[in-house]
Formats: sequence, structure tokens, C-alpha cells
Amino acid sequence: MLTDSHCHLASHRFQSEEIPDLLERARAAGVNRLVTLATSLADLPANLTHAENPMVHACIGIHPCDVHHAPDDAVSQLAAYTGDSRVCAIGETGLDYYHPAPDEWDDDAFRARQRDLLRQHFELAVKSGLNVVIHTRDQTGHASFEDALAIYRDYHDSVRAVFHCFIGPWENAERVLALGGLVSFGGVATFKSAAQVRDTAVKCPVGSFMVETDAPYLAPEPYRGKRNEPALVLHTAEFLATLRNESLEQLAAHTSETANAFFRFRSAAI
Repeated sequence: MLTDSHCHLASHRFQSEEIPDLLERARAAGVNRLVTLATSLADLPANLTHAENPMVHACIGIHPCDVHHAPDDAVSQLAAYTGDSRVCAIGETGLDYYHPAPDEWDDDAFRARQRDLLRQHFELAVKSGLNVVIHTRDQTGHASFEDALAIYRDYHDSVRAVFHCFIGPWENAERVLALGGLVSFGGVATFKSAAQVRDTAVKCPVGSFMVETDAPYLAPEPYRGKRNEPALVLHTAEFLATLRNESLEQLAAHTSETANAFFRFRSAAI
């Protein structure tokens, strides 16, 4: 059985009334667990509501692209939910140097705000005993990854982090793993242009990575360009299994075990 370790059920691209059917399609595709991630205080209640379904677990965080909307006490507000049985990690947090700074911000100030909140998320993770889900993205190069890794290094003795939707070279993944962290692969791994991602996925040892959709974004082939959903993690898992000379059952088992160890799910798989 598969675990979709990263999706966004509270996205505006999903209507709340369609979530039951979406979960049934996921179950039919062999997905028995999925993790939905908050990206702001505004979508936190919806994610927690979705996680009332025992198949769904929630992460709580402020996405780096939303830090300009977040009040200064945003992470303190998140702290009220860390003991909730529906919550399995802190995130989505991280650094996004891909998108330009919003109006009335310059790039330096916006990125400094992101780094500050990333540290606050790590501090909350240390206090709550939860792990952290990290987003990094750049126009070119790996500056957001380097900055996020440097911050993670300050906390890695107490907290594990997963660098989700990982598209970097093996050398960068290896540095994450050396700190005790994980990477996660989504639909990008199936893209014809993603040779670097495939090389990394082949070299990652069992127990060092998970699979995800990042739904509703980044649907795998042959659905690229369409709305993604948790059921489609099956296509990514099948692709990676073939790439790694594993059976789908083997890859599903070890990636789900890795997800269980990282998120420490508080309810049994269904």
C-alpha cells in the first residue's frame, strides 16, 4: 500500500464536496495514507477537517510564498495545534527564491523573512517533537537549498527534515541524508527532461526517500499539465520502481515504512 507523503487537499483547485470521491480514487489506486499540508493560517482549519478521515494526516506550517501575509506570531499560533492527533509534522515551510518578492518588499527582505520563519518552524519542531517538511525552489542554481540546508544543520541533532519534491543532484541529496534527513520524489521524476532527478532516485538507498504528488500540482506522466491528485502517486511509484529494478510492492512497502517512521502516524493505516 502506498503513502502520498505530500498533497494539498485544501487547495482552491479541490472543491470540498469532491474530497470523498478523491479519497476513494486514491484508495482504489492502492493509496492507504496521505499527508495534506497547510500553507497558511487561513487554510489550516480545512486541512485539519480533512484529517478527521483516518486515511488523512495533516502538517501545519506557513509556506515561504505566504510569509508576507503571516503575522509575526504565526508560528506561535501554530503551536496550539502540535498536540492534535491529526497533526503529524511541521510544514510546509522552507525557502522559495523562484518567485519575485511581492509588492512593497524587495528580494533581500522577503528572503530574510522566509529564513526567519524557517528557523521558527524548526524551533517549534524541537519543542513539539515533530519533524519538518521543507520546500526549496530557485530560478537557477541552488541558493534556496543551500540556505535551507544550513538552517537544518543547526537543528539536525533534534529534528529530521524532508526536502520535498526533490529535483536536485545526488550530491545534494547525499548532504541531506548525511544530516539524517530525507528526500521525496513526485511527478517531476517521470518527466522526460528530469534525468538528474532519476539519477538521484536510483542512487537513494532504501529508507532515505518517500513518494508524493504535491497535488494538485505537478501531475506525473501521462497526466502532465492536468490537475494532480493523490491517486496519481501510483504512476510515480511505478516509474521509480522500474527505474530502481524493484517491484511496485517493494517500493510501496519501503517508502510507506519510511513515511511512517518520519511522520510517526498516530492512527493505523486503513
